Amino acid sequence: MKTLFLISLFAGVASSPLQAADICSKTSPGHTVALLELYTSEGCDSCPPADKTISRLYQSTGLNSDQVIPVSLHVDYWDYLGWKDIFAKQLYTERQRNLADLAGSRSVYTPEIFLAGKEVRNWRNGLSDDIKRINQKPATASLRLGIEKLAGNKLYVNLQGNSMQEARLYVSLVEQGLVSKIQAGENRGATLQHDYVAREWGEDYRLSAGKTASYSTQLAIPASSKRKNLSLLAFAQDKQGNILQAVSLPLCDGLQ
Repeated sequence: MKTLFLISLFAGVASSPLQAADICSKTSPGHTVALLELYTSEGCDSCPPADKTISRLYQSTGLNSDQVIPVSLHVDYWDYLGWKDIFAKQLYTERQRNLADLAGSRSVYTPEIFLAGKEVRNWRNGLSDDIKRINQKPATASLRLGIEKLAGNKLYVNLQGNSMQEARLYVSLVEQGLVSKIQAGENRGATLQHDYVAREWGEDYRLSAGKTASYSTQLAIPASSKRKNLSLLAFAQDKQGNILQAVSLPLCDGLQ
């Protein structure tokens, strides 16, 4: 029954039209894509090595975005040291705390990495094996992410999803190639480069078990962003914090 359901799940999403979004869209593969979340801060002197790990993830592992999708979420609880991280949002701090609560942890810290919704403490020893184990699992959710249009500083996005269980569907605007010159705090005097940074975080949506859902939303593009470095991330997460599936979509050439 699970096999039949999974076939139906993917067929349901693939057969549903996206109209203009077909010009710039992507559908998740049949296996589970690993979502790698790094919680970091420009005010934390132990974070730059983790930032570099994320920046070099594809190069160092030989993997691609159909296997693992990194996203760097800057938290705001280091700002008290005198340097305000312009990429930090309280929302990202709240997400980190929520994932920690689901894992039974009483504290959060930086740098902290979650892979498929689960904390990974030994990430310095490499992540390839953990990612490949996740990839071996057949996907229990199917996602399709499309950009309908770019107008002014707004992206008009279409999200489609189908899940074998109750889940929430999330979308984020991600940017690479960001550089900051730090003037205060633990990293004072350093020039930091960041990649796969969550710049905007959209509203989350419900996925009911076995039912295809489609949502339209808008994401604002920060004025400082370089459009050639932007991409969209969508993922489905269950009530236990497990990431069921993820998909990444760079801005297509015609939209930049």
